[in-house]
Amino acid sequence: MLGGRYKVVIFDNEHTSMDEVVRILIEATRCDVQEAYIEMWEAHHFGQSAVHFASETTCLAVADVIGTVGVKAEVAKEWDD
Repeated sequence: MLGGRYKVVIFDNEHTSMDEVVRILIEATRCDVQEAYIEMWEAHHFGQSAVHFASETTCLAVADVIGTVGVKAEVAKEWDD
């Protein structure tokens, strides 16, 4: 059932370095460097990027970690019902 899945979306900003975004994505989502770089690049070039998919509770925790470096992170349902 997809209705119970959520996503974390990050947004580009002018003050957090690309290296810091990659580092915090690895820390928060436990992804590898390549995935973190791709997600950072997508946010930088398109303004936002979905970076994690899981339960609402897990996504909220991931968004909190990402937010510690000043990156805006929102949690939303993966699919609109």
